[in-house]
Amino acid sequence: MRLDSPSTPLREHEARKWTIIVYSLQVASLFVGVTLLIAIIINYIKLDDVRGTWLESHFRWQMRTFWFSLLWGVLGLATSWFGVGLIVLAVAGIWFLYRLIKGAIYLYDGKTMYLNTLP
Repeated sequence: MRLDSPSTPLREHEARKWTIIVYSLQVASLFVGVTLLIAIIINYIKLDDVRGTWLESHFRWQMRTFWFSLLWGVLGLATSWFGVGLIVLAVAGIWFLYRLIKGAIYLYDGKTMYLNTLP
């Protein structure tokens, strides 16, 4: 949502729907990797629609999950020659699952992802 437009239940419902879609695409990426790219594209396209709402924190959470997962995935692959890469990839995978589960639970409970985010 935009800061200059009033928050309405219909707009919040739409923003929540997109947040659920992105979390679903992130989960699907465990089986079909391309859905993670679709999810991050949706995050950036719909970011203005959620700006200023409690759902903005979820979008930031989702985007950070993508970028840090990408970073750790690349580092894990790059260091796999040294044997450390598999450990890095395993930890990154567990961290990715943690972020998805925590985000989904907080969304279901109607909570923001960060303490200093206004509800």
